[in-house]
Amino acid sequence: MDIPLGEVPDYIKPGLRILFTGFNPSIRSGETGYHFANPSNRFWKILYRSGLTPTLLKPDQGASLLALGYGLTNIVPRPTRAAADISKAEYAAGRELLRSKVMGYRPGIVCYVGKGVYQAYSGKNRLLWGLQPGQAVAGVKDFVAPSSSGLVRMKEAEVIAIYRQLAELINDPGASVF
Repeated sequence: MDIPLGEVPDYIKPGLRILFTGFNPSIRSGETGYHFANPSNRFWKILYRSGLTPTLLKPDQGASLLALGYGLTNIVPRPTRAAADISKAEYAAGRELLRSKVMGYRPGIVCYVGKGVYQAYSGKNRLLWGLQPGQAVAGVKDFVAPSSSGLVRMKEAEVIAIYRQLAELINDPGASVF
């Protein structure tokens, strides 16, 4: 028996410091309605261990990120088992929708949770971790971080170090991010 999957709502508002953007919700997220809900996903742990959140949050506490100036969205809203299940048409529609969200809400930084997310959005194939040269939307910085999926083969300490760069960037008064 198939379980009907629901939408996972965006947590977004004008003027966020960071808008975290994933590929799309997992099946578990679709079942619960919470971002990064798969128990093997390390997103919440990474945010805490990198210094981006003062406490270790759980998926059902995702809305509390708004009070910290952070938001959550995805390039494609449909839950799937894997990003490989997303069609080219869904990516094309998702790119336009994400662009309109970024232009409308104007976060200081969009953090793409996975190189593939930024590649799907920007069309760029060669990129490094961290702050990207140029901007997909004028006035909004692009930051590429590793996926928090448990399938990522990077050592957790390496992933956390990249997210720590993001924490340092938003906490540096001389960085002129906002």
